[in-house]
This record gives sequence, C-alpha cells and structure tokens, in this order.
Amino acid sequence: METKKASSIFESCLVSFWFTVSKLTIGDFVLCIPIKAFVDESTTLTVLPEISSCPVLEASIAENKASLKRTHPEVWSDSPNPYDRKRQDNCPVGLKNVGNTCWFSAVIQSLFNLLEFRRLVLNFNPPANAQDLPRNQKEHRNLPFMRELRYLFALLVGSKRKYVDPSRAVEILKDAFKSNDSQQQDVSEFTHKLLDWLEDAFQIKAEEERDGEKPKNPMVELFYGRFLAVGVLEGKKFENTEMFGQYPLQVNGFKDLHECLEAAMIEGEIESLHSENSAKSGQEHWFTELPPVLTFELSRFEFNQALGRPEKIHNKLEFPPILYLDRYMHKNREITRIKRDEIKRLKEYLTVLQQRLERYLSYGSGPKRFPLVDVLQYALEFASSKPVCTSPVDDLGASAPASSTLPAQTLPRSVIHKPFTQSRIPPDLPMHPAPRHITEEELSVLEGCLHRWRTEVENDTRDLQESISRIHRTIELMYSDKTMVQVPYRLHAVLVHEGQANAGHYWAYIYDHHQNRWMKYNDISVTKSTWEELERDSFGGYRNASAYCLMYINDKEQYLIQEEFNKETGQILVGMDTLPSDLRDYVKEDNKRFEKELEEWDAELAQKAQQEKLLSQIPRAPAPSPVMLTPNMQGIIMAIGKARSVYDRCGPEAGFFKAIKLEYTRLLKLAQEDPPPECDYRLRHAIVYFIQNQAPKKIIERTLLEQFGDHNLSFDERWHQDYRNFRETTMFLMVGLEFFQKKSYMEALLYLIYAYQNNKELLSKGPYRGHDEELISHYRRECLLKLNEHAAALFESGDDQEVNNGLIIMNELIVPCLPLLLVDEMEEKDIVAVEDMRNRWCSYLGQEMEPNLQEKLTDFLPKLLDCSTEIKGFNDPPKLPSYSTHELCERYARIMLSLSRTPADGR
Repeated sequence: METKKASSIFESCLVSFWFTVSKLTIGDFVLCIPIKAFVDESTTLTVLPEISSCPVLEASIAENKASLKRTHPEVWSDSPNPYDRKRQDNCPVGLKNVGNTCWFSAVIQSLFNLLEFRRLVLNFNPPANAQDLPRNQKEHRNLPFMRELRYLFALLVGSKRKYVDPSRAVEILKDAFKSNDSQQQDVSEFTHKLLDWLEDAFQIKAEEERDGEKPKNPMVELFYGRFLAVGVLEGKKFENTEMFGQYPLQVNGFKDLHECLEAAMIEGEIESLHSENSAKSGQEHWFTELPPVLTFELSRFEFNQALGRPEKIHNKLEFPPILYLDRYMHKNREITRIKRDEIKRLKEYLTVLQQRLERYLSYGSGPKRFPLVDVLQYALEFASSKPVCTSPVDDLGASAPASSTLPAQTLPRSVIHKPFTQSRIPPDLPMHPAPRHITEEELSVLEGCLHRWRTEVENDTRDLQESISRIHRTIELMYSDKTMVQVPYRLHAVLVHEGQANAGHYWAYIYDHHQNRWMKYNDISVTKSTWEELERDSFGGYRNASAYCLMYINDKEQYLIQEEFNKETGQILVGMDTLPSDLRDYVKEDNKRFEKELEEWDAELAQKAQQEKLLSQIPRAPAPSPVMLTPNMQGIIMAIGKARSVYDRCGPEAGFFKAIKLEYTRLLKLAQEDPPPECDYRLRHAIVYFIQNQAPKKIIERTLLEQFGDHNLSFDERWHQDYRNFRETTMFLMVGLEFFQKKSYMEALLYLIYAYQNNKELLSKGPYRGHDEELISHYRRECLLKLNEHAAALFESGDDQEVNNGLIIMNELIVPCLPLLLVDEMEEKDIVAVEDMRNRWCSYLGQEMEPNLQEKLTDFLPKLLDCSTEIKGFNDPPKLPSYSTHELCERYARIMLSLSRTPADGR
C-alpha cells in the first residue's frame, strides 16, 4: 500500500472531520470522501485484531447457542415464496384444507397410506365403454371421481410441493351431500359414501372384465366382512349371516375397546340362547369372515332430549395397538362361551369381595366413615392415655402474672355476677380425652385385644386386596392362551375429532409400518408423532379431543403394507417409479409448473437485488439542514480526536489506522456487554450486530471503513440486508408495543405478527440476530386474548350490528392468527391461550339463544376450531414510519423502559 495514498486519505478524513464539526450537515455516515479504491475486494487489510481472540464473546455466543434451540418457522399457507411450499426430502405430502374439509384429509390420508389400497386406486383403468358416454348416474358421478382421486394419489406420491390441493375431487363429492358448503360433513356419512363410490367404480370395471364368473370387487374384498347372528326371538331360534363394512361401537359406559366389542356382540339375555323353553329374546354375533382392513366407528354423540340437540361424549376409552379378535370368531364360539361364563362368575365374586373390602375401608353407620384399622388404632391410643387433670381455677392461676407470690388462699377473688343463675365451677377435667377409671389388668386385656384385632383387620384387608388383584389379573389373561391370539390386527390409523357435536376439527394419526413410527396428518402439516401423543388426543377426556374411528389391519396380511418390487431387478420401487405412465406424466407436468414458479421467484429476487445495488451506488447529497450526531458519528469523531497525537508524531497513515483500531476496540467492548433492552447497541452500531453474529472479518473491516468513508461502499450485500431486516423488525416491534400501550389492540396485533415472524426468521440464523422471542410472543398473545374477549362481549350483546362486528374481528384477525400460535407446540402458553379462546366460544353451545345467533355461532365455530394447520397469509405489512438511527434508538429505548415497569411474566 502506498504511503502517499494513505496519507491523503487520512488528511481528507481530518478535513472532513473539522468540516462536519463546524457545519453539522452529515447524516448517518460522518465522512463523504471516496475510499473505494483503497478497500477494493482484492485488498487484504490488517487494521483489526482477530475476532476469535475474544474468549469472552466466544463463550457468550456458544452459551446462547447451546441454550436456545431454534426451529425454522412453519410455512405460511399460500406464501408468495414458493420455497415455503417446497417438499422437504421425502416427507409425506399434506392436503390443503379448501374450506372445512379436514374430514376429507383425515380419511383420504388414512386410505392412501394403505399401500394395497393405493395400488388399487393408482392402477384403476376406467371401463372402455363408459369413457365417452356414461350410461347411468353412477358412471356419470363415480368415474370422474375415481379419475380425480387417481390424480390426487399420484401427487401425494411424487409431488415436489409440501401439500397439494384436493379441490377437484372435493367438488365432485359435494353434490352427494345435502348440507351447504359452509357446514362440515359428517365423517361417518362421508366414509360410507366414499366406499360406496369406490365399490361401484370397481364393480363396473369388474363386470366389464368378467369371463363367465362372478366378478370380484377388490373394495369389497378389502373392507367388508361377515358375521353370523345367532339368537332367540320370543322363544324361536334364528341364524342370519350379514355383511358389514364399518362396525359401529357404543362408547358410553365402557372403559376399553374389548368392553365395547363384548357389548356389541351380545344383545339381550345370553341365557335364553341355551335354554329350550325360554320366552326371552337375545342374540350373539360371531365373526365368520374378517376383512383385511377392519374399521370401527366409535359412537361419541348422543341426542340430549332435554336440550333438543346432539352432545359429544368425552368419556375416556382405551384401545390397544394390537387387537386379538379370536374371542369373537365363530370357530371359537364354544371356548369363548366358556370363558365368558367364567368371567361372569369371577366378576360376580369380584363384586362380593369389593363390597367386603369397602366395609373395612369405610367403617361405621353414620355419614362419616373411616378405615377400620384406623378406628382400632384410635381406640388403642385412647385406652393407653393417662389422665392429666386440671380445673378452670387452676387454669386461671396458671395464667396469673409470674410476679405474684401470694398464697392461693390470699389471692383476691373476682366476683362473677350472673343476673339469673350462679354457675357452679365444673369438676376437674382432663387435658385430653383419656379413661377416668381403668385398672392395669383391664388395660392389659384391652391392649392385647385391640392389637390382635388390628392385626386381624390388616391381614383381612390385605387378603381381600390381593384376591381382587388376582381376579383382575385372571380376567385380563383369560384370552391370552395360545389358541386365542391367532387373529392379530394392528392399529393402522386413528381419526380424531376435537370440538363439540356440531362443530370441530379432524386429523389423523397414521402408523408408518416401514419406519415403525406414528405420523400426525393435520391438513397441510405432516409431522412425526408418538404413541403418548396419540393416547392423549385419542383416548378422550383431554381438550375435547377423542378418536371417532379406528382402522385396524390384519397383521398377517403383509401385502396390505408391502412395497412394490421390480420383478426384473428385485429392487423396491419408490416415488415416481410406482406410478403408471399416464400418472407419471401428470405429476411431471405439475412439478415442472412448480419448478418454473421457483425459477421465476429466483429471477425476481435477483432483479430486485440488482436494482437495490444500483440504487445504493447513487451518491447521496448532504442533508440540507443540520441534524443531530448519530452514535456512529460520535464514535468516529472521538476516535479521530484521540488519534490526533499519533498523527502529529507518526504521520497521517499511522494516525488513520490508530483511529480505526480505537473505534473497533470501543465497539468490540460494547459487543461483549449485556445491556438492558432499552440500550440495544445493535441498533446504534451495525458493527456490534456483525460482531455478535460472527460475521466474516472482512465484512466488519469494510463496514468499519464505511463509517470513515463512502456510504455507498459495500462488500457483502447479504450481511447488510440482514441488518436492514433487524432494523425493520425492531420498528415493527416498537410500533406494535406503542399501539398496545394505547390499547389499540387491532393495530398492535398486525405489527406484532410481522415482528414475530421476521424475528423468528432472524433467530433461525443465530441467537443475536433478533430480539427476545418471549417478549414479542407475550404481547402478541395478549392482543389476541383481549380482542377475543372484546369480540365475545359484542356477541353476547345480541345486537345484530355488534354481533357482526364481533364475528368480523374473529374471522379477519383471530382465526387467521391462531395457527401461528400452534405452529411451535413447545410454546405451552400459546397453546393454553388458544384453548382459552376456543373454550370461550364453545361454552355458548350449552346456552339458550336466539335462532339467528345460534345459526351464526354454528357457522363460525368450525372456522375457529378448524384452523390449526392451514395458515392464512395476511395482506402486505403495515407501513412503517421513516426513522433516523437517532430517532429509532430514542423511541425504542423509551418503549423498552416503559415495559420494564410491567409484571415479570410480561418479559
């Protein structure tokens, strides 16, 4: 580097410095001389010490990285950025909710993940004679639906999108339901209708291909079984064989799936089936043929006659991952009847034992009862107590002042005047209950008896408890012998409903048989899950969520879940290789459209970046009026002043580098501090932001030189863009908090939403890139809770205009925001807040109200409950005011200081 060039630069720095001090006309950057030639990208600078030489800063950064586990923010639905909608690796594809269609997603995903069913649908070819001109209504409706279902399944296999749109298949289905589009469909009705359509479509194809034989329908073979009904009706025996698809089970009054099945398989008096001259009626059901896919409908709804509406049953019902059905098979009827009789006998004996145990545990004849062993213990303690007698006069004497030394007979007696009677001083009383008269012999006999009786009671209680446990264990193991575990069915899918009888949300837990894990399919969101989470949401009794449908598959029929093989190579076929040629072309075309969308997005970003770069190279004119010194300007002025002695002693170049090192040292010290939020040094100095986020050394050097030179100098636009995003996020947060303090919650919410989303994206790159996530989360949550409370109050008013205003707040602000709170399931406070808001509106279901209000509530509730996965995109961000660095720091410090006076949980 030439000394002359460096000297002239430093001299220019000093001249500009004195010019700035005298005129005060410079904005964010203190000097206006061009030094770009001095620091081009090929130049290696040595003006700064190595950043890694700061162990304090390194330790702080490492500690924060270890303590903060950041996850990438969930993608917003219909985000303009197609990369947010891009499928990650081989993650399963979700289904978009196109308007209260979570019921469709749950059922379709459960069937799609049955590989045999998937193969049947993908390889379905419509009958040749029905392609051009459908002959009847079934062909006119079912065949187009099968075509769209094939396309949908093909996209679920090979799409490059995170989720796909099922609208075309859903539109065809809507005609089959009489309810309007805004209402949620009954899932059981939909599933029955779906299987009927599939059965009809395959039947048309089977009839076309039959060759003198009765056609086989693969849908019937897969989903339908048979049972034998054996019974007595008014003394006459009968036997009927019936076919079944989805097997209905009652939930109310039962604790597990086997109890439900036992109740469903036996109706009426069992004894009447085995007696010759019985006038009673009863019947048993025995499975004669089980389908490979066995579906149970759990009836969790009952009609409340008093209220005149259906209600949901929230009782807990357990079900196992492996279900053995041997006890319900016709071939095992004799063994099962013997075991049922034995279980009945054991349960009757169990009832007697439990009654006997209850007499020991709740002894007595009055309303208050106690364990008998405790009663005997109390009696023993009473008998063993020694009486310690005292009198009220003694008590008074004992309470006399300690200084009194007069004899008792000389103490003055206080005269107690009673107008009607003179109370007699009671006799001496014991300090605690104890026998007044008991001899040593009596006490010895009594203690011996009580000890013996207590031991006898303890032994009897223990024997009863052990007998009860043995009987329970015997009943549990009654069907565990080898002959009764030959028909295993594995749980494949659990379809869950959350909400009330007339409104709610649906999703599915589906077992990945090849990865041996549970997956949660919740519309567009497909995530890994666990059996513990499934139990919590499916057994019932938790957050109004419970299973309404269980899909089991024959664990011995591996073809149901077996992947396809290439017959020539013997390799497993995956992805697009499993599709027929026509569907492969269809998916490729859709993927091309999506890839084009990605390319257009990249081109648009590149164009914007180029435009911004060109704009940044336009020289900025000095400000026409005086402005206040920015923090950067102040630091550089002080650095130049301190370097003046070096300049005088060693020359311009040495002085110039001394000033740079002084400023860097000051900023490095600031980066190592932990100031309160109102003194955020990152806002005041971009270099502090870069240091804390471990930016490359060259970025820091050249940014520091920018402060001494040309504002248009830039080395790596990405780092400067990150800093601009940080400032923008700060402004969103600041303006949102200012509106919150003014109780303008609608305006505050919009700013805080964008502050949270932008901040989460910044934090995904490093803990120092953004602000405290919990702070923004708290005030965003508070805005939603206060707006929800306001909207509920408007609804309760009953006034049409206010009710509509309240529902507008819910539909346009609350409902679109709730999914944002449910994205990260680790945020327990957000989940609790969502439940509070939902429960507030669900509580209206049990109240009397006008028909128009009931209609509006019924229309609105599904939107509130059906928003946990599909995140609606908001409009363009609200406009931000233009602040200089000085103004931004002052306002941000002011708002943060005011927040420091809020309760601790607000931080």
